[in-house]
Amino acid sequence: MTQHITKPKGFRSAGVACGIKQSGRKDLAVVACTRDAAAAILTTRNQVFGEPVRYCRRVLPGGFGRCRAVVINAGCANACTGRAGYRDAATMAHQAARLLGTTANKVLVASTGVIGHRLPMAKIHAGITAAVGSLGRGHDSAALQAIMTTDLHEKYAVARTVIGGKTVTVAGMVKGSGMIAPSLATMIAVLTTDLAIAPAALHKALVAAAEGSFNAVTVDSDTSTSDTLFLLASGQAGNRPVAAGSAGYRKFLTALSDVCGRLARAVAADGEGATKLIAVTVAGARSAGEAEIAAKAVANSPLFKCAVHGGDPNWGRIATALGKSAAKVDPARLAIRIGGIVVFRRGVPTPCNVAALRRKLMGKTVAVDCDLHLGKGRYTTWTCDLSAQYIHINADYHT
Repeated sequence: MTQHITKPKGFRSAGVACGIKQSGRKDLAVVACTRDAAAAILTTRNQVFGEPVRYCRRVLPGGFGRCRAVVINAGCANACTGRAGYRDAATMAHQAARLLGTTANKVLVASTGVIGHRLPMAKIHAGITAAVGSLGRGHDSAALQAIMTTDLHEKYAVARTVIGGKTVTVAGMVKGSGMIAPSLATMIAVLTTDLAIAPAALHKALVAAAEGSFNAVTVDSDTSTSDTLFLLASGQAGNRPVAAGSAGYRKFLTALSDVCGRLARAVAADGEGATKLIAVTVAGARSAGEAEIAAKAVANSPLFKCAVHGGDPNWGRIATALGKSAAKVDPARLAIRIGGIVVFRRGVPTPCNVAALRRKLMGKTVAVDCDLHLGKGRYTTWTCDLSAQYIHINADYHT
């Protein structure tokens, strides 16, 4: 089986089926460290959030601390379930902690799936018992499958670097396909590393890595109630603890950003009903913030996403999406390229080979570049096309 999340030293994983999903597929995962690890989390900024998010925020009020394990279930989000739902989330942590020989404040939890339903706790209890009992280093695919909902593909990444003469490994797995527009978090992702680093510095690195990766991806502009990003560092690589801003820290951040970037792009490529990965880059904005606003306006445009799906070189949908954004846009300065082919410049369309343009749009990856020629701000976001399959999936998701 493919190993990824347990490639860093000190980690074990498991994934089991306990009957939460009607399909009978795996639906509960545990990722655990052999001893307390440095931990950092980022969670959704949606004001309607799940009870597992509330629990994690209370366990790690500053977003970082020490942790032994993460327990994740799919098939039920445990969101909008009130105090009873919070007790259910806390019970998950307490049970896993008892089986792992630690305390509940050292176990983090996450749930994903349908909103508004209580967790089937008898099944959860059985699943946690089975998962903890089967923890090992050969079950990473099972763990990833257990957190997936409408995902079609397993999404994971691994990177290595050398810090202080020691090989340091960073690994990650992520679930997410629909309701994807993270805000300082992601769908649900678990990242592991064997780097020795303090929790506060680990959190700083996570915030930086997420900004250009998980926060730069959108499938449908909807932020979930359950978005949570976990990062655990076992400290077992043997390096001397790295301090924020040091050379070792910068090397770790590069590896972490690489893993996060690959995972984020995989989420966009695996978007519900997606057939194409789209990279939208805006350059020449007055600021990086305005570049992000403009890029995401294009990436979230249903008209633009439908055009890409059909291979329609309708650059007007790009121009108008830019224009509707809160970023400053001057059509007399604007330039737009699709697949490297210039289609609009300085207020007017440019002659181009339409057949070649269509071929670019029919590829698996489509690049859209927009230069506002107003400043130095630059931002790239990843999204996917919008197909009829997306509507089919979400028309009956609840039932």
